Amino acid sequence: MKLPSRRSVLLGLSALALAWQAHAAFFGAGADAVELAPPTLDEPAGKTGNETVVFAGGCFWGVQGVFQHVKGVKRAVSGYAGGSANTAEYERVSDGDTGHAESVQVTYDPSQVSYGALLQIFFSVAHNPTELNRQGPDTGTQYRSAIFPQNGEQKRIAQAYIAQLDGAHSFDRPIVTRLETFNGFYPAEDYHQDFLTEHPSYPYIVINDLPKVAQLKQLFPERYREEPVLVKTGQ
Repeated sequence: MKLPSRRSVLLGLSALALAWQAHAAFFGAGADAVELAPPTLDEPAGKTGNETVVFAGGCFWGVQGVFQHVKGVKRAVSGYAGGSANTAEYERVSDGDTGHAESVQVTYDPSQVSYGALLQIFFSVAHNPTELNRQGPDTGTQYRSAIFPQNGEQKRIAQAYIAQLDGAHSFDRPIVTRLETFNGFYPAEDYHQDFLTEHPSYPYIVINDLPKVAQLKQLFPERYREEPVLVKTGQ
């Protein structure tokens, strides 16, 4: 979802909106969600305190928007992971050669939602884990499917779930999600935060991302929260 230089996001420019609408329509909207079994391996029950996980699943607008509507998620921040601090800036990441992926850092309460449940939503609703270095209309390694585990337990659970889903042939193609070493998360620019909530009529959001939130509500009604937890207001 690369927009013009300096990313002013002047949403009143109808030519830009029409261009994006045509671009997304040409490549097709995001894939439908897939109903998946929960992980057979998950973190132990009874954990307290907040934990974090970093997901990369294409444009961070939609991934953030989905997790902001999940009960038990305390914060979901759009940003960059996989590269170095000196290239963690949208214009550089968009070149596709920094090692970064557009990512979302999810802070959650494990007493309300488990890591395994977040994985289930990530693979089912937030993105298509069978697309290599692309999601919908966006292409490049910065849009790859990846998880940046914060510890050995998260890595082990994610590995087991990917094997479970592939073994059950849950998708028509193999999962290409990478488990990558976490070496830092860098929040994205302010105008990217809460983008889905602030711009629900933006063509890219309408075509690619609002369907994901609707699918979350449909497939995971017990996990869905109507009011999103926002970055800018701290809600």
